[in-house]
Amino acid sequence: MAQAMRPNTVGGLFATDGKPHPLQDTLLAVTLVLGITAFVTAMFHNLHLLSSWTGLVGILTGAYGQWISETTRERFGLIIGLGAAAVGFFLGMAHGGLFGGFF
Repeated sequence: MAQAMRPNTVGGLFATDGKPHPLQDTLLAVTLVLGITAFVTAMFHNLHLLSSWTGLVGILTGAYGQWISETTRERFGLIIGLGAAAVGFFLGMAHGGLFGGFF
């Protein structure tokens, strides 16, 4: 069990297996940005179009990122972004929806 005591010497913030994951890292960053944007803009009633659309896209990118993620660190960040995107999406839908009352 000596291998269990070795420190993790590989670089990289999200890749705990030592391999690069550029697609997963990009999806993680996009999901976090969209989730934060949706969450913050959902606090303003007149920004429901922005919050609902960014929330919907954030949910979709986060779900795809979860599907192809390979490490726990990636999944953790994706869940944070997905939660923020979902809250922003639902509040945006409650304030007026995706089309702002056009349909």
